[in-house]
Amino acid sequence: MQSNFLYALSLFMMTSFGIVSAQSSTVVGPEFGIKGGVNMSNLYSDSDEINDENVLWGFNAGVYAAFPIADNIFIQPEILYTTKGAELDYDFAGVEGTSKFKLGYVEVPLLVRFNLTENFNIHVGGYASYLVDAKTKGEGDVEFEDEYDADDFERFDAGLSAGVGVDFNPISIGLRYNYGLTTIGKERDAGFGNTVTFPDVKNSNLTLYLAYKLN
Repeated sequence: MQSNFLYALSLFMMTSFGIVSAQSSTVVGPEFGIKGGVNMSNLYSDSDEINDENVLWGFNAGVYAAFPIADNIFIQPEILYTTKGAELDYDFAGVEGTSKFKLGYVEVPLLVRFNLTENFNIHVGGYASYLVDAKTKGEGDVEFEDEYDADDFERFDAGLSAGVGVDFNPISIGLRYNYGLTTIGKERDAGFGNTVTFPDVKNSNLTLYLAYKLN
């Protein structure tokens, strides 16, 4: 799944270079805006048996700011609500369906944005996020929806971010990949001196977003 995300990011970058104009820009004042978009998420692990190849569709929404630090270079913090997780198809004893594992985070990316032209930018950095809700939903022969205690998982997640954007002032569109570096699960007490360890899986998330500059 990660290879598909990176391929999509590369394809978006090459396509964007073909449609933007090579115009220079200068240092301007800070930007403030709102943004939101679609998430394509899954989970990955160092173990091939655990890697999830399905995509869980979700969303993100929030605000951003961009502060110039040099010609065509900005520091861009954001505050977002974003969904992540995984989707699993199952077929057991004639029972078929889909189970969706959904995680909701308040996420704070901190990025360095490079405006390569007036209309095209790349941005790199990292993110930190805090888990606020977790649930699972079943669709198919068996339908269900359960809420989890978010304390059953690691509350904090962090990782690396990289993406590209195309600017059509005041609107911009972009594609960003977030690569989680922390395990989302933790050991839990199963009673009688036993513990249950959640699989060593991390978040992987591709975002297609639309932003609107307010100033």
